Amino acid sequence: MRRAHLRITAFMLVAVLIMAACGGSSNAPSGKVSLKIMVGGISKQIYLPNMLTEKLGYFVEQNLDVTLIDEPSGQSSELALLAGEVDAGSGSYDHAIDLQGAGKQIIDVVQLLNAPGEAVMVATAQAGTFKSAADFKGKNLGVTSIGSGTHTLINWLAVHNKVALTDIHPIPVGAGDTFIAAIKQGKIDAGMTTQPTVLRLVKSGDAKVLIDLYTPESTRAALGGDYPFISVWMKYDYVQSHKDVVQRLVNAYVKTLKWIQTHSAAEIADKLPADYYGADKQAYVDALASSMKMFSPDGVMPTGAPEFELSILQQFDDNVKGKTIDLSKTYTTEFAKNAK
Repeated sequence: MRRAHLRITAFMLVAVLIMAACGGSSNAPSGKVSLKIMVGGISKQIYLPNMLTEKLGYFVEQNLDVTLIDEPSGQSSELALLAGEVDAGSGSYDHAIDLQGAGKQIIDVVQLLNAPGEAVMVATAQAGTFKSAADFKGKNLGVTSIGSGTHTLINWLAVHNKVALTDIHPIPVGAGDTFIAAIKQGKIDAGMTTQPTVLRLVKSGDAKVLIDLYTPESTRAALGGDYPFISVWMKYDYVQSHKDVVQRLVNAYVKTLKWIQTHSAAEIADKLPADYYGADKQAYVDALASSMKMFSPDGVMPTGAPEFELSILQQFDDNVKGKTIDLSKTYTTEFAKNAK
């Protein structure tokens, strides 16, 4: 009996050592975790990986109970995250740099877009007065909200084209129906928005595309460098103390990004809620097909991109100007590179 007991004990010890070496008790994710993620405009195509990950079942596959909460802009997401109302936010990466300059710390854990996926739309009635961003001077320019990623992009396009920020008039008009109304009513001369709003305006004849930031290539041409946009961020301290949960979350997103790379715009649309494309699904598919290159293939931050974005914000962001920013605390590639 004693020998049998010793054999069992020895066997159990070996098993424990093997499991420890493998980093866990099994290949399955550990206990279920509930997470709230606020998305800065969930039906916008630039935020598509959030809902697609849910619809593909990849959150559940990682034993995560994820609730996606819709808000009109990435700025709303960052405020909710800092207030502890949600566990993560989905918005543009530049928020992480801006907030560190303000003494607050969030970190981008997975990069969803390697290009903004946005376009500058000019009201058809004003099209003759715009040839480039150099013509922003004196114009009313629509942005999602003041302090949003679109606001930062409009500011940089102005500065990059030698237009003083005091000479432009950014106006918060949201996205979708509210952006379209602002164009139609003449409240804005031009503005930054995303698909499917872009295609709706083109099809109705109310606006024309002046500048597109759909791909890394067109983005470099317009902005002068790489500008990764939508990401998922979390509080820095939470990430350091909950690496298992963060890894599982990133696993789900990276699997979605890889799924996108092997499927068509039509196949992607088939997975999304019908109210995303309304009565004109083909228009939604066409809009998505035009900007598929914006999605990151692997969730990893492109080399040199954070430095470029910092150089932009240092020119006009009051939270960043004159501040020492530790970029290593604004993003991490650890989880995306380790994603299973």
